Amino acid sequence: MRQKYLISREGANHKLKISEYAVIDRDLKNASSSMLQPATYAYLCEETYDNEIIISSISKGMNALIGILRTHNIFPIEPYVTEIAKTVMALYQSPEDNSVELFFDDKDRVSV
Repeated sequence: MRQKYLISREGANHKLKISEYAVIDRDLKNASSSMLQPATYAYLCEETYDNEIIISSISKGMNALIGILRTHNIFPIEPYVTEIAKTVMALYQSPEDNSVELFFDDKDRVSV
């Protein structure tokens, strides 16, 4: 499965938002990831977190942050959630509001 996570920090709202998308069209199964268009990804779900909770989790370390980021709706596998957590930490180190897209392809996780 190919997934995309849009992670955005919105300071005015004091929120962190993570939106999850995935390629679910079987006709695109063998298409190169580089050839996929933004519209190719289907919206799956979204989680919003209060800044105070994220800041507190960051101060407690990576495992605490991962525990907060994983929810009933969004529960990425360990390598993906680690990258998401690193991205969240980087967003919170920046003084500006920002957003980042992360792309994951399960084929990259399979050894042949």
